[in-house]
Amino acid sequence: MQSRMHPKYYLSPEIFEREQQKLFRKAWLFAGLKTMLVEHNAFITRKIAGIPVVIQNFHGEIRAFENVCLHRNALIQTEAVGKRPLVCAYHAWRYNAEGQVDHIPDCDAIYGFSAEEKQELKLREFALHSVGNVLFINLDKHPFPFEEQFSVAFIDLLESSSNSYDTEVMVTTWHAKFNWKLAYENLRDANHPRFVHPKSLAKTVKFIPSVDQPAFQESNSPLSETSPSALRQEMRRFSYGGADAPINDLPHFGWHDQVQRWGSQDMYYNWLAFPNLHIASANGGFSFTVEHHIPIAPDHTDIEIYWFTTRKKQPYAFSNQVLLAQMHGSKVVVGEDVEIMEQVQAALHMDAPLPTQGAYEATNRLVERWYTTLMANDHEI
Repeated sequence: MQSRMHPKYYLSPEIFEREQQKLFRKAWLFAGLKTMLVEHNAFITRKIAGIPVVIQNFHGEIRAFENVCLHRNALIQTEAVGKRPLVCAYHAWRYNAEGQVDHIPDCDAIYGFSAEEKQELKLREFALHSVGNVLFINLDKHPFPFEEQFSVAFIDLLESSSNSYDTEVMVTTWHAKFNWKLAYENLRDANHPRFVHPKSLAKTVKFIPSVDQPAFQESNSPLSETSPSALRQEMRRFSYGGADAPINDLPHFGWHDQVQRWGSQDMYYNWLAFPNLHIASANGGFSFTVEHHIPIAPDHTDIEIYWFTTRKKQPYAFSNQVLLAQMHGSKVVVGEDVEIMEQVQAALHMDAPLPTQGAYEATNRLVERWYTTLMANDHEI
């Protein structure tokens, strides 16, 4: 019952670059939250698969462009989040909602561009897709349909829950020393909380690992179809969401009365959007945490974390303190996960033994089968 995941997939710079090209520049990826882009000229920036991206509100229309000025390759928006026109600070080239250069100071006098040359000055635009308040981006020139990566059931549930997100958001980033794939192997492992989080998450949430025997048996066989459409169809299986585990004796806090709860079950809600987005509600739908795992290097992953409640019934004075408390609480759980994953990464070397996985890890085995097929051959998604 050995895994197909050789240590090279967590260590090799060549494989890391192949991932960037074959997965992260092809798939639909988390881009940000619409709740942070409510006003005209509000923007967020990020680097996705090595490409700087700016996502900005232009009078209510949200667009995504390569965040690189066409003059001298300077970043146009330099902050992680803000509100200003799309103007490069280096020489004040200004871009409009279509990414077209619409003003260059002293253009005729010192640049000498013809009208035709100016017309061709347009930022590269990327496809955006919104599901409720969650934005996804695709860097490919010809992106495949969003619905080929995520199932209708997953999209509907994510849209329903994310429409309840509040606009007050707190964000931080962890710089962790492990390969990004370890995070998703860990998140799909319902057996680890009682050992890694006995004094934190496992005290209130009872995760119960189960065995899907047909899926386990399937994971022992190679993929029968490896066309791009077949690989996308297989990838849809890796994203799912909803009630994951019961919360025993869910505590009630005063701020719960200040927000519009999503759902009515005392459950731990969990969404995994393959390849690198995790959304959870650890309190039955009163607040949410978004974890975005950003591959930086084979042994380096940035964990970008967002905290927010569901929509406020009306503003209340201590909402910031509520988010701070959420941050401190989740910091313990995230820290426990980071510690164990960094230990795994530190132990890896090219001659390390292959992991031996059990039947309850069928989903991880199916993901690994898909991933190694994509990496080892000339297949595309």
